[in-house]
Amino acid sequence: MGMGLWQTCVKLAMIWYTNRMKENKKMTVLTGDRPTGRLHLGHFVGSIENRLKLQDEADTAYYMIADVQALTDNADNPEKVRNNVIEVALDNLACGIDPTKTTMFIQSEIPEIAELTVYFLNLVTLARLKRNPTVKNEMQQKGYEEDVPAGFLCYPVSQTADILFAKANTIPVGEDQLPVIEQANEIVEKFNRFYGGEVFQKIKTIISETPRLVGLDGGAKMSKSLNNAIYLSDSSEEIERKVGLMYTDPAHIHVEDPGHVEGNVVFAYLDIFDTDKAGVAELKKQYEAGGLGDVVIKKRLIGVLEDLITPIRERREYLAKDPKKVMEILREGTERAREAAQATMQEVRSAMKINYF
Repeated sequence: MGMGLWQTCVKLAMIWYTNRMKENKKMTVLTGDRPTGRLHLGHFVGSIENRLKLQDEADTAYYMIADVQALTDNADNPEKVRNNVIEVALDNLACGIDPTKTTMFIQSEIPEIAELTVYFLNLVTLARLKRNPTVKNEMQQKGYEEDVPAGFLCYPVSQTADILFAKANTIPVGEDQLPVIEQANEIVEKFNRFYGGEVFQKIKTIISETPRLVGLDGGAKMSKSLNNAIYLSDSSEEIERKVGLMYTDPAHIHVEDPGHVEGNVVFAYLDIFDTDKAGVAELKKQYEAGGLGDVVIKKRLIGVLEDLITPIRERREYLAKDPKKVMEILREGTERAREAAQATMQEVRSAMKINYF
């Protein structure tokens, strides 16, 4: 081979390698919601705000309506799951998720996810699943012991398949979900080690900087099941009523009494949602010194939440007038997600030596 031809071959090889490395560094983001009810402010600060940002930053973005996950603890109530598919889609679209930037799809319509879950189940042990802190905590919350549904116990495995079917490598999560991603990366490592090459990339996490939103009662995180949430679709009257019920400081009986800011749900919400940080800081000083009543700070919060939720609620109501259009968005997104899933599974079957025909 002549020197000129050799140099050309080397250059071509370097170009191929560089392009391959660029492909591997592409950010593919996947997020999702379980369709068990309308979404609330906790979802907004915990995940939706990140989705809105990442759909503009990522090379590829997916949003999954996790109906299969929802059935792990709602198997006896599939109607609840089915009815809420369009509800969570409406909430996300109303907040600004753009289906031209984010592929929105329904989990159960991607059978490759179930196939990948079966293969991944061979890479984990029962003992490891039982040790997962996220699963253990959720089992305690739901009162499960040895009678835990197998699908619920295997949630980290199925979630790994949810992420990897589309070769997603970046996942926004709350801190409570980090053990699930840790286990997912164990599966990635074992799959690549067993079957060669780098079929899957290690999953990176993005943790929201916003503190977890407490419920109206201040006793737990905002939750649909605990009935302590302000929903993104709540009316002005509902927002006012719910803020009126918020836990403040039980010792702050009279306006002139000094009040406590720590543990005060109204101030916790103002810290997160009020953009006038200097104004909130001044209110805290007045409240702690005495002379500022709960009614004043609650009225301020009502105004802040109205400014945030009203445009979302109005867009939601507009979109809800044409549910067929919303379902068409999900159908088209599901078709695109299915194409990605089929490409991934061709690679998976080849690596596992089960590509017979």
